[in-house]
Amino acid sequence: MKTPTTLEDLIESLRCLPGVGPKSAQRMAYHLLQRDHAGAQRLANSLTQALGHIKHCEKCNNFTEETVCELCRSERRDAGLLCVVEMPADLMMMEQAHCYKGMYFVLMGRLSPLDGIGPREIHLDRLLKRAQDGVVREVVLATNFTVEGEATAHYISELLHTRGVRVTRIARGLPVGGELEHVDSGTLAQAVMERREV
Repeated sequence: MKTPTTLEDLIESLRCLPGVGPKSAQRMAYHLLQRDHAGAQRLANSLTQALGHIKHCEKCNNFTEETVCELCRSERRDAGLLCVVEMPADLMMMEQAHCYKGMYFVLMGRLSPLDGIGPREIHLDRLLKRAQDGVVREVVLATNFTVEGEATAHYISELLHTRGVRVTRIARGLPVGGELEHVDSGTLAQAVMERREV
């Protein structure tokens, strides 16, 4: 029996989501069509609204409905500090930690030449312009500690150092409440190398 073309299209469309394979996409499509018409309509409407209204902030590159996002317009933030993160979810984690009161720049990815992601795809031209605006006094690199995240941080730090911009990198180490016997050797080695005086 042949699957209707529109159903095939729906299943294929759902596969664009991260971590969703053919079987999961098929289950989702059947669920939406068979049991949750209201949810399917809400999803369709939300996607249409998001695609029509959400854009990138001109200053930090995060998602917003306005030209400049609320965070970038805030006068309570330290405009001299600029934290560079890979994704909007990373910015949210920084904000939830209540440990940083500066501004942000969201790369929307990380350098990954094998995947065709270079400096242009992560908006490094906009970052360089922002970092040299005469207001920023320090750029804090908060990319992930993956191979790509480290390569991205290194590339950005080299670019900014040659332009005389102060660059720092968030530290790595042991998790709060963690026990040494449960920590991987790479994290432990990094924590020892980045130890500080008390």
